[in-house]
Amino acid sequence: MLKQIKRTVLRASRGAGTFRLLRNSEWRRSRLLVIGYHGVSIDDEHRWKPTLYITPSVLEERFKILRDGGYAVLPLDEAVHRLAAGTLPPRSVALTFDDGFADFALEAFPLLERFGFPATVYLTTYYTRFNRPIFGLICSYMLWKTARTEVRSTDLVPVVESESWSLHSPMDRQRAHQAIVRYADSAGLSARDKDDLARRIALALGIDYDTLVERRILRLLDPAEVTALSAAGVDFQLHTHRHRTPVDEQAFAREIEDNRRVLAELTGRSTSHFCYPSGVYEPEFLPWLKDAGVISATTCDTGIASQHTDPLLLPRLIDTMNLSAVEFESWVSGAGAFLPLRRHQPTHG
Repeated sequence: MLKQIKRTVLRASRGAGTFRLLRNSEWRRSRLLVIGYHGVSIDDEHRWKPTLYITPSVLEERFKILRDGGYAVLPLDEAVHRLAAGTLPPRSVALTFDDGFADFALEAFPLLERFGFPATVYLTTYYTRFNRPIFGLICSYMLWKTARTEVRSTDLVPVVESESWSLHSPMDRQRAHQAIVRYADSAGLSARDKDDLARRIALALGIDYDTLVERRILRLLDPAEVTALSAAGVDFQLHTHRHRTPVDEQAFAREIEDNRRVLAELTGRSTSHFCYPSGVYEPEFLPWLKDAGVISATTCDTGIASQHTDPLLLPRLIDTMNLSAVEFESWVSGAGAFLPLRRHQPTHG
């Protein structure tokens, strides 16, 4: 109900010319909106997790709003430096994609090329080299996709005691998913072992795992794709090697070093921008990032950045299927910044 009221108010504001006035204001000129995406659906991923995936048609609609509104879509590095220098062009925007899913190459990049928009991909590199479906995500997806509404625990994981797991509701599926991940962690399974377990789970759920693999569902870009996309102008930046931010300085530094090394091998380029995996950050991360030569870091906190924003805590608009076109337009114009904000909740691990 509240969301419908909000959208009604925004539509009225747009009709009254408020969006147009704000997007052309000096206030908006001095600010940068960084827009964040995760996945672009190859099949039905947006129905499984609308807070993580967006459809190609909705992404195209967003790009039309940016083009038709005369927004300056800047490369991230240029945008960050011009924000600090106070030299942003009117209506500045930067586009970012987290994780580096294979669907970026299949669905997002063709649209970026068509509209002539630059983009940054924050690539987590472990599953780029070990190019199989990401274990935690693919298990969640298969529990949602299966036609089964109940399953024996021992059909999915080799535990001693067998119990019935309901798959009726999102909460039921979440409990089953947590039990699977808990088992894999406690058993110390390798990435290969986890992939074998995912295949076993798919068989028990009546899902063709090979088809998911072939269609690139919940897989990352492979090394050759990263190299080719980089040569085509895509900016690849840091997102940790294993998609985690340990609260230990040496372990944290290793994540950055491993991530940076693989990115340099694949792209031949240096990296100085970072995105916090799942939007999770702690105060101690900031000096560690500075020591690693990182000059900007994006969060999943909703907001628009100004010259006074800490460059290591840049807010973003995380665009999802739950965001209507008028809400998206309110943010790119700047009007969304005057609405009550809620801290963005991480969408995946």
